[in-house]
Amino acid sequence: MFERVRPRNLEDFEEPRMVPLGGHLFGACFFLMKLLPARFMLKRAVERGQLAPGGTICESSSGTFALALAMLSVLNGYRLLIVGDWALDRNLRRRLLQLGAELDIVEEPHPIGGFQLARLERLQEHLRRRPGSYWPAQYYNEDNPISYSKVAACFIDAVGPIDCLVGTVGSGGSMCGTARYLRMLFPDLTVIGVDTHNSVLFGQPNAPRKVSGLGGGIVPANVDHTQFDEIHWLPASEIMASAHDLHGRHGLFMGPTSGAAFRVARWWSDSNPGKTVVAIFPDEGHRYADTVYDEAWLESSIPGWNGTRMEEPTAVSSPTVDMTSWAKYPWRRRNLSDVLGDLPPRI
Repeated sequence: MFERVRPRNLEDFEEPRMVPLGGHLFGACFFLMKLLPARFMLKRAVERGQLAPGGTICESSSGTFALALAMLSVLNGYRLLIVGDWALDRNLRRRLLQLGAELDIVEEPHPIGGFQLARLERLQEHLRRRPGSYWPAQYYNEDNPISYSKVAACFIDAVGPIDCLVGTVGSGGSMCGTARYLRMLFPDLTVIGVDTHNSVLFGQPNAPRKVSGLGGGIVPANVDHTQFDEIHWLPASEIMASAHDLHGRHGLFMGPTSGAAFRVARWWSDSNPGKTVVAIFPDEGHRYADTVYDEAWLESSIPGWNGTRMEEPTAVSSPTVDMTSWAKYPWRRRNLSDVLGDLPPRI
């Protein structure tokens, strides 16, 4: 007789594959990393009575958090409204609609906070019209970084003591949550955040960006700047080329944020032989087949993506300086205001 196969659920896909990348560098490869915080936030909302059976979830997202919510909503019988923008590409839109999500696409950015703030303002309108709806609020919901204690435990089980953690920063959940838990055991852990030009997260002036899922036009409350020892900013060309490196050299078909983390982690690992480094690779590359992995699109959208590469970052004197290439700054676990002075409140 055949043994009955145990039914799988999305929780089975939350743990990363730990892939050796040479030396003491490891890539934490996720199928869809945002499944972990999304499931945890919805679970906690149910426990608190904030989300009723068959209830409506409303969220602002143009990336993988929207997809995670849509997948979980199908499994749990929730209705879902997503407020997105241009970064919500056609393949992701198609998947969200097939999963039954309602989409509201914001066409114009906010004059100060860009598309992120414009989406949040539109979201508030929907919440007012739909009393009783649940807003996960990934930018400041403390359950977001708390959920990553599970990821920290996976890293330790797989590789043991860790000297350096590298990853991109968006909502702040993955890097800040994972770093916070790892430092309970490894207080000397070096944490490197990877951002992109024109992102306000670490002090750059807000301007249009070409890479989705990385950086932002607002500073979410979940970005704990005191967790970071060093910040790197990468241009879109370097990020795309690095995603191709990760695929061509290691067979890992991952998204652009993974390419960005890989570029910085590879450099730090080479510069610090013998140190164990873990780079976070948040999602696979399938939704980027028509963009990041399409050379015609790259040639038209990311000039110079396959040109001369920098061997190492340029050290900058301030996060606010004009940047056109790979740059780094010693953050030294300081608050944003300690580095930049008086700032407007966070979102």
